[in-house]
Amino acid sequence: MVLLLKNLLFTVFVPGTIAIYVPLLIARPHSPSAGAVGMVGVDLPVLGGAIYAWCVWDFATFGRGTPLPLDAPKRLVVRGLYRYSRNPMYLGVLTVILGWAVLFQATVLVVYAFIVCVCVNLFVIFYEERHLRRVFGKEYDEYCARVGRWLPKLRRPSA
Repeated sequence: MVLLLKNLLFTVFVPGTIAIYVPLLIARPHSPSAGAVGMVGVDLPVLGGAIYAWCVWDFATFGRGTPLPLDAPKRLVVRGLYRYSRNPMYLGVLTVILGWAVLFQATVLVVYAFIVCVCVNLFVIFYEERHLRRVFGKEYDEYCARVGRWLPKLRRPSA
């Protein structure tokens, strides 16, 4: 129960602020799109939220931790979406932001998404990966060899 509460609080305050509160504040002067564009603009945040929720679930149930670096998973999470990307949670958050950009047809939200993406990438490279390498050692190195940082690694067909 405590783990659930910690994950919920982190989600509301950090990704909730970055992916929902700030983008909707930025989008206030814009009207939501209708039709197919509006549908895509609604579907993307739902998809991104589902990706994020799945990752948090795996962090809590398998890793026994939260996305908060001070309370990170105790086990290296390599299941679920983490089989395809080492950072699907961040991809989910960026998908939410880009969904708002589509829904409100707001270029400023694309710029915001780009800034978030750069900040996340720097955090991943200069803190998170180094930390995971220290904590999980060879297990993390092997995981990095199999799974791409952002996108799945393409496998060559066997001859």
